[in-house]
Amino acid sequence: MHPIIFLLVATTLEVTGDALIRKTIYEYSGTTRILFALLGMLLLFGYGFFLNLAPVEFGEVVGLYIATLFVVWQVINYLTFKTLPTIPVIVGGALVVAGGLIITFWKK
Repeated sequence: MHPIIFLLVATTLEVTGDALIRKTIYEYSGTTRILFALLGMLLLFGYGFFLNLAPVEFGEVVGLYIATLFVVWQVINYLTFKTLPTIPVIVGGALVVAGGLIITFWKK
């Protein structure tokens, strides 16, 4: 399987787990809070697991991971919180993505 698949799964699990934990803290209580917190923890565990399954060295995958993380984060942010990125987030994100691509693909 191509490393980008592992990164997409990992970043989706990470961002979704984080969003669920955030919603759990602020929107739920009692048993529901505990169950959603446990689900969020499982998603975050899945993130670490899938990221480390990627068939590349961790230091080599970090640039592409950061770029992928930014994009997936914006998608999940919109789907979960209905928030569109602001102009500063778009500009800064473009720099993050560009930097991630440089780190990943610029060969010595």
